[in-house]
Amino acid sequence: MQNILISGGSGLIGHKITQLLELKGYSVAWLSRSKQKQKSFLWDVEMQTIDPEAMDWADAVIHLAGAGVAEQRWTEERKKVILDSRVHSTRLLYDAIEKATEKPSAFISASAVGYYGFNTGTSLMDETNQAGSDFLAQVVVAWENEVKKMEELHLRTVMLRIGIVLDAKGGALGEMMKPPIAAPLGNGDQWMSWIAIEDLSRMFVFALEKTTLQGIFNAVGPNPATNQQLTQAAAKAKGKPYVGIGVPGFVLKIVLGEMAAMVLGGNRVSSQKIQKAGFDFECPALVPALKHIYNQS
Repeated sequence: MQNILISGGSGLIGHKITQLLELKGYSVAWLSRSKQKQKSFLWDVEMQTIDPEAMDWADAVIHLAGAGVAEQRWTEERKKVILDSRVHSTRLLYDAIEKATEKPSAFISASAVGYYGFNTGTSLMDETNQAGSDFLAQVVVAWENEVKKMEELHLRTVMLRIGIVLDAKGGALGEMMKPPIAAPLGNGDQWMSWIAIEDLSRMFVFALEKTTLQGIFNAVGPNPATNQQLTQAAAKAKGKPYVGIGVPGFVLKIVLGEMAAMVLGGNRVSSQKIQKAGFDFECPALVPALKHIYNQS
């Protein structure tokens, strides 16, 4: 297995996975709507078109593509984009693999801990827990149902339910540290199941290389933190002022609309299944992970 095809390769996580794979000697290509500096094959999810040579080239596929859930206010139109970008892109990949003369052997897909619902309180969620009923949970259910169809094509299929990804250059941590003074959101007691981007990229490669791995795994670190704990530790690591008075929930609801439920709620999610499968975290503890993240940036 040498040729790895990535959808969503130009994003924060895709870049990290690409770098790690190339360091290990893999050939990496992205699926893209336009030519890239990185080797790429053209696709267009809206038009449901893809270069037929992509799947013949690929020994395995890593599927990350999907519209950002926190980039825009959740209008009905935006919610449709969030859902369709995941379901339709997966469906396009299924059709391309089905038609390919030489099929990839593995399909490693992103998913999200949003599967469990906006707010699961202090309960520790594992892969056997049921899905929530809110918008994001139902998006993840529809997404995973499409990914599961890959098994019909006799592909080893792995889904990684990603939590809060910590990276200095963007994502949730970048947004949290944008204001001049860091403060928790709401009362700050909501759980955030975080993972350092280095560990997440390593987990995707682990899923790729461990040929006995199959099914759904939580892609979170072993030590979840509350919003207040994470915000305070991040502020200290970055050298930014911190106040313990949280941004009121009603303010967030005015600014964010329905999306406020995502930041005011939280999940405490278990990493035991992936650890029992043999994955070791390099950044398991919050404070050293944040120090490492900001020292690297």
